[in-house]
Amino acid sequence: MVGNIPAERQRRALLATLADSARDGWVKGPSSSQIMDSHHNSSHFENDTFWFIFNCNLELENNSRRVALFLLYLLLFGVGLAANCVVLWVNWRRRHSRSGVLFCLLNVTLSDLMVVLVLPFFMLETVMDKVWIWGAFLCKFTHFVYASNFYSSSFFLAYMTVERYMLVVHPNSRTESLWEKRHRALLSTGLWVFALFLALLENVHVVLLEWNEPGCYIMPENSYDEWFASIIAISLIFQFLCPAAVIIGCNVQVARTLASVRNTQGRCDKWLLHVYSIVFVLCWLPFHLVRVLMLVDIQDPFLFSCTIMEIIFFSHSVVECLSLFHCVANPILYNFLDQRFRKHLARTLVLTLSRQEGGGQANAAASLDGMGVDPASPRKEQELSNSSTSHSTVNP
Repeated sequence: MVGNIPAERQRRALLATLADSARDGWVKGPSSSQIMDSHHNSSHFENDTFWFIFNCNLELENNSRRVALFLLYLLLFGVGLAANCVVLWVNWRRRHSRSGVLFCLLNVTLSDLMVVLVLPFFMLETVMDKVWIWGAFLCKFTHFVYASNFYSSSFFLAYMTVERYMLVVHPNSRTESLWEKRHRALLSTGLWVFALFLALLENVHVVLLEWNEPGCYIMPENSYDEWFASIIAISLIFQFLCPAAVIIGCNVQVARTLASVRNTQGRCDKWLLHVYSIVFVLCWLPFHLVRVLMLVDIQDPFLFSCTIMEIIFFSHSVVECLSLFHCVANPILYNFLDQRFRKHLARTLVLTLSRQEGGGQANAAASLDGMGVDPASPRKEQELSNSSTSHSTVNP
């Protein structure tokens, strides 16, 4: 990901410089006046910068972290690319469905697939220890894609949860009119525009800098501390707290409604709703917690010990990588765990393979019948999709 110079390299470089200066001054031996001054000001010395530096005795293994992050990115890229491509392929064939949940799922999948496609750049950047070799354009573009997904994925998960809530808790309030479709399209456009706007707040300050090696960093020209505090507050509120409140609140209400359903499917759906909320929190809470701790350190550099700050900075790239597990969790939770999606996937695979092999409709129908999937013409298939998504309790 884009590096953070003032909060990482510049801070560490400053501490290293101060430490070297301190060692140069004290290894030669202090003068008698220095000894007296240090004796009379011992309480002040305890809180001084040099005391802070010399108490930083924790050595973390950065090479092992780079290898672990590379493997995690590789796993996310492979699984995320395959899962999201399959989900997008199947759901795109159902795009004319009247389901608002399916409409949101298409947007979530598109958002997740976009960030998965730029993961190879982050993988290699991690292996090369923040060295960026792909030029200024890709430096800005890849971060813009990542930041856009950072917001849009959460927005559409919250929107999808509201659609499900209205479908289950207030089914009579939903209409399938042309106005309803336009309303969804306008709201979707608004969410994308808002996500892109929030991403631009960061991306305008992304630059390619030449230090010892070229690196892609976020580097505002003025008032870095204030800007960094604003970005953290905006992302915490709009990307995590507000979507989490909507997702958890709506899922709890839907689960209460499904609690009255006495069949096995209703009970499974109820617990799956809680899994949705838990996975969202687990993906994003550690990331935002670390960022808040970094913000606290910027506001008061000596509140935490040097050892604690080393751990925080060390863990930032780890939790940032782990947060991207939502690109794998979303297609699995909202699609592959749903029986209706698996039937649509089986139908799509059989029809596609039969067309490629030239087996005709007879062989395709026989295969679908043998798999327990009702064979249907494209028009009939669309009708079945509309029927299933319109009465879905949890997933389309």
